[in-house]
Amino acid sequence: MTEQATGAHPQPRPRSGGQQSAPEHVTGAQSLIRSLEEVGADTVFGIPGGAILPAYDPLMDSTRVRHVLVRHEQGAGHAATGYAQATGRVGVCMATSGPGATNLVTPIADAHMDSVPLVAITGQVASKAIGTDAFQEADIVGITMPITKHNFLVTKAEDIPRVIAQAFHIASTGRPGPVLVDIAKDALQAKTTFSWPPVMDLPGYRPVTKPHAKQIREGAKLITQAKRPVLYVGGGVIKARATAELKVLAELTGAPVTTTLMGLGAFPDSHPLHVGMPGMHGAVTAVTALQKADLIVALGTRFDDRVTGKLDSFAPYAKIVHADIDPAEIGKNRAADVPIVGDAREVIADLIQAVQKEHSEGHQGDYSAWWRDLTRWRDTYPLGYDLPDDGSLSPQQVIERIGQLAPEGTIFAAGVGQHQMWSAHFIQYDKPATWLNSGGAGTMGYAVPAAMGAKAGVPDRTVWAIDGDGCFQMTNQELTTCALNNIPIKVAIINNGALGMVRQWQTLFYNQRYSNTVLHSGPDDVNPDARGTRVPDFVKLSEAMGCVGLRCESPEDLDKVIEEANSINDRPVVVDFIVHEDAMVWPMVAAGTSNDEIMAARDVRPDFGDNEDD
Repeated sequence: MTEQATGAHPQPRPRSGGQQSAPEHVTGAQSLIRSLEEVGADTVFGIPGGAILPAYDPLMDSTRVRHVLVRHEQGAGHAATGYAQATGRVGVCMATSGPGATNLVTPIADAHMDSVPLVAITGQVASKAIGTDAFQEADIVGITMPITKHNFLVTKAEDIPRVIAQAFHIASTGRPGPVLVDIAKDALQAKTTFSWPPVMDLPGYRPVTKPHAKQIREGAKLITQAKRPVLYVGGGVIKARATAELKVLAELTGAPVTTTLMGLGAFPDSHPLHVGMPGMHGAVTAVTALQKADLIVALGTRFDDRVTGKLDSFAPYAKIVHADIDPAEIGKNRAADVPIVGDAREVIADLIQAVQKEHSEGHQGDYSAWWRDLTRWRDTYPLGYDLPDDGSLSPQQVIERIGQLAPEGTIFAAGVGQHQMWSAHFIQYDKPATWLNSGGAGTMGYAVPAAMGAKAGVPDRTVWAIDGDGCFQMTNQELTTCALNNIPIKVAIINNGALGMVRQWQTLFYNQRYSNTVLHSGPDDVNPDARGTRVPDFVKLSEAMGCVGLRCESPEDLDKVIEEANSINDRPVVVDFIVHEDAMVWPMVAAGTSNDEIMAARDVRPDFGDNEDD
């Protein structure tokens, strides 16, 4: 994973020493807000409460930091993540002690898994009360230690500027990630002096960004010697702003490119060298390319289980070149023949030069036979879907048309489940930072607040949240936040009346015993058409929260409804798409099985012939 998510401008960073401003006499709370201003934070998502309340008073006077009052702390955390993913800047969320802080645990864990630069600021009970089980006390530093890049407990007002500067630096450099700053209430209330910049002293924190030249040369040699190479690209390439370099490397080598769920948009979906997304629900060509490869060049990705399937059967013929800014990821799941520690942008730039040198010396890979295989698989097993026989809406068709009718530069945020996979497959991502989702944690409820954060960060862009009816019911209260703060996102509810992905597994592996996955009827409801009661009615619910509520049930109305949603830009819009409940996500590799057992569709096992297993 790599330095700084993609976006408009890097976060301003404090200097190590240098000329300081004249000290000002302030409270710790005023020092906190001044520090946020100086590090360049312009938006904070949060909710006040007793322990953090001192910070909210000077926040009211700030002309440089906008506060967005959310309806739940989880919404604040996901909004800060969406802001960070869309802008490339550090996302900031704020909550009070105890339950306020613990409600941030899920979005912090989510940001940790997906390497998102996030600073979470929490209030804490007064320092003398820490450890006494005081009212609304929780050891949030201890709770979040495994899911943060670093965290701080601040009990002295004079430490606040230094800690905030360090938190933003740590969150945004090296492999990005979340940093928690827990501040005792008496530290916020105490008198102190404020001067900027603070002295930065982080012994032991020295992220390696420049790759080792010898490893680069070895990687380039393997690329030119390979017969069946694959560039396996993850979200780290987007965070490193290395997408232009990646395109140069791919076109220079002619190797196929596969982009992970977190890496969509790092390489244009429309490019002829792109073979799709790998993984449990990846494209047949992408999954098979990795299985048959003799060389995998992994860039800013981590060989997670959703990509590898059964690990000991993954890519059995392949040598591995693994480049990542986090040395802990290299060799963690798959041993690397050529490990490269460094920032993806520098790694790829150096690989380009090294491959060019190999070419100048007459060493150039011949991938023509490899591309004949890849092209045949791509032509034989393309992504696709069937329209329902009863004339109802296909969820894939809905999502595909949303993507096709969306304005240029639209950002898409997805929840987790079937609609997430369909959004990955049937919307074309040709630019980085246009696809936001919860990849590692798989957090239901991510889409609406993440879309809110993205729209707050880049208000001139259209932002669509594509959500399931299950996910939507977890965090939809943030639509109120959007309506009251002029954050006009658009939400597509892919409403199949069920927890779709779980229902799919029950269909395939549990003999169609749908235990607790039906959302539109209660345990005593024997009416087979209970979905007609629509509890809740998402249109009415959306209108109650200050949004425009629309519904679409017929393919004939699909384009008209989407275009109406696109035309409304003064309020949030929610569209309830009533879709067929039996649609499934294909391709699929069943959990715990080898990627060789990929199913292109139900009961359809791809046939690769007998001459490709050499």
